[in-house]
Amino acid sequence: MRQKPWVPWLLIGPALLVIVLTTIYPLLAALYYSFHSYNLRRAPQFAVQLGEGGIHIDWSLLSLDNYTRAFSDSRFINSLEVTFWFTVISVGLSVIIGLFIAVIVQKGGWLHTLTKVLLIFPFAVSPALKGYSWRFMLNENYGIYDLLIDQVLVAPLNALISLLNALPLVEIPYISESIVWLGDKFWALFMLAMSETWGWAPLIALMFVGALGSIDEQVFEAARIDGANRVQIFFRVTLPLLRPVILIVTMLKTIFSLKMFDQVVTMTGGGPVRATQTINYYIHQMGFVRSLDIGYASAMSYILVIVLTICAALYVALVLNRD
Repeated sequence: MRQKPWVPWLLIGPALLVIVLTTIYPLLAALYYSFHSYNLRRAPQFAVQLGEGGIHIDWSLLSLDNYTRAFSDSRFINSLEVTFWFTVISVGLSVIIGLFIAVIVQKGGWLHTLTKVLLIFPFAVSPALKGYSWRFMLNENYGIYDLLIDQVLVAPLNALISLLNALPLVEIPYISESIVWLGDKFWALFMLAMSETWGWAPLIALMFVGALGSIDEQVFEAARIDGANRVQIFFRVTLPLLRPVILIVTMLKTIFSLKMFDQVVTMTGGGPVRATQTINYYIHQMGFVRSLDIGYASAMSYILVIVLTICAALYVALVLNRD
């Protein structure tokens, strides 16, 4: 029985409709809004108008003002800097820690299999929940981090200070103050990056475990016969062979770090003093919370889209070159 040509379209039609409504239309609408002074607090004036005589375009309502405004906006520049440093810290820590974990668990056995299963759990936790969890753990009054520091570091340091204060002409103040992790600009950004690393490093470790498993054991055996120790094998054999995977993982993690939003909302709220205000968070604030300036928020979104497109193109190029 011959299949009718409209049957495949009938089957994929609902999925295509969802894609158009949730992806393509918002992208085109945001691009259109980005060239307008469109604020939800006043009646919008769009360039394309439908009247009795048909479609009329008022070119005077189209401009690049939102784009030029972005690069003269100190808060937008600050959000770019915050996003840059967040990306550098989170990507660097995720790749390094992930590689370290992979090297440890790459050996066979039941522990290896169990570890691989457990490694996926941190990544499976939703970003919003990660933000709430880390905010609770970093609380200066009852958070586990301050508790560990008080128990592990403060007591020994105060004991050492006591001995030093027993000496003549020495007066050193004791350590009694808890660290307000999310109240300090540096520590807030660093801990935000650490919460992201906690979720991503295990997943990256799994990628590295797979890559390490594909390397022929004879390569390592030849290096041992030549007299190389473990450190030399790691830096001169393992790392060069993992270089393509490291580049791909780094680029993939960079793309996700540039889009950071959920954990900023639930963990820091962009503070203190905009120290953790990433570009996505600032776009949301300007478009839907503070100014309701959809045109400006759309322009900033497309600046981010351009950056992400460049990163995605590099990622695809790396994957194709690897293949």
